[in-house]
Amino acid sequence: MTILDALSWTLKGDKSLRPVLEYAYHVKPNLGEIAKIIKQKNIKTLEKINPEIFTPIIMMRAERLSSGSEIIDKIGQCAIEPKYDGFRLQVHIKGEKIKMFSRNLEDVSYMYPDIALVIKKQLILKEGIVEGEAIGFDPSSGSFLPFQETVQRKRKYNIEEKAKQVPLKFFVFDLLYINGINYINEPFSKRRKELEKIVKTSNDKLKNTIFLASEDLISDGKKIDDIFEDAISKGLEGVVAKKLNGVYKPGAREWNWIKFKRSYSAHINDTIDCLVMGYDFGKGKRTGFGIGAFLAGVYDKKNDRFLTVAKIGTGLSDKEWKELEKRCKKNSIKKKPVEYLVEDQTNPDVWISPDIIVEIRADEITKSPIHTAGLALRFPRLERFRDDKSPNEVTNIDEVNKIFLNQKK
Repeated sequence: MTILDALSWTLKGDKSLRPVLEYAYHVKPNLGEIAKIIKQKNIKTLEKINPEIFTPIIMMRAERLSSGSEIIDKIGQCAIEPKYDGFRLQVHIKGEKIKMFSRNLEDVSYMYPDIALVIKKQLILKEGIVEGEAIGFDPSSGSFLPFQETVQRKRKYNIEEKAKQVPLKFFVFDLLYINGINYINEPFSKRRKELEKIVKTSNDKLKNTIFLASEDLISDGKKIDDIFEDAISKGLEGVVAKKLNGVYKPGAREWNWIKFKRSYSAHINDTIDCLVMGYDFGKGKRTGFGIGAFLAGVYDKKNDRFLTVAKIGTGLSDKEWKELEKRCKKNSIKKKPVEYLVEDQTNPDVWISPDIIVEIRADEITKSPIHTAGLALRFPRLERFRDDKSPNEVTNIDEVNKIFLNQKK
């Protein structure tokens, strides 16, 4: 039973109030505040709960389809925006104070001082909440950087130095709240019009840090496919289709937004057997598991060592996380094995002896400057534990390179 289930059960003796409580929690994820509202007022007040500046809203998610025709069949004429391959940020602004939150509601304002510096110059509003995507940018070529280079900006130290090496562009794509008005329940077309009024850019695009995400109103599936291919050619993930009368549903995955990504149109058919090299302690929901992410590697047979290809924090069920935590505790060690080649920035909290093999499926393989294999798995997820395999049977780096090259073809 979840906390929300328990709260609704306490209030009415059943779970009938869960949708109301869930909506309120997604808009204002503070159970103490919600309980206070119920005590001082009544449960119906939660149906009209408004966003609060500096309290992050749980972000809406998108459904997935693999062609323009499927998208049009599902939602009809829609707005098509680029799918940027970076960090999704929710920006809260009040006067001169600015905070940025990540998907998991972590305050990451300190990581992106370059964005914070120009927000007040390029966003014309007294207070508000907007969402967008930050992506690495190469000023010399005018092109976007791949995710594995953008991800270097996600750090706690040497932030200003890395900001110069990997500058960011921030593309704003939604408006949730502005100057005391809640826009969550307004149709996307209205949110977009209001958003267009507040984003200010100069004619010299290289001098801008913040942009309004580009938009095309499309009712033809073939045109969506063409825009998709153009986005891919520019180094983006694909496109997002947005239902024109769709509202913003915090925490929900519904057909108001639809992702059409390269990985949905051309999956990697092969799975990759990886060695679990270490793990990070859990946060939030995973505190109870004791594990929040694990470091996965492949085998370099020529040099008899293991190279990292992913730090995996999603794609496992609760049951699988518990099983992995049980196995990791049994095999935890104090020092990094000599055969592990790992960059400092991907070091795990706990090292694991070379005993646990997992079969991983990924959407694609990309080049990586932070993983020692030189490649990284994008959107990896656990298929199964491979108790039938030994560490020297882990997928070889040469095989991973072949999959990478075939994927490009």
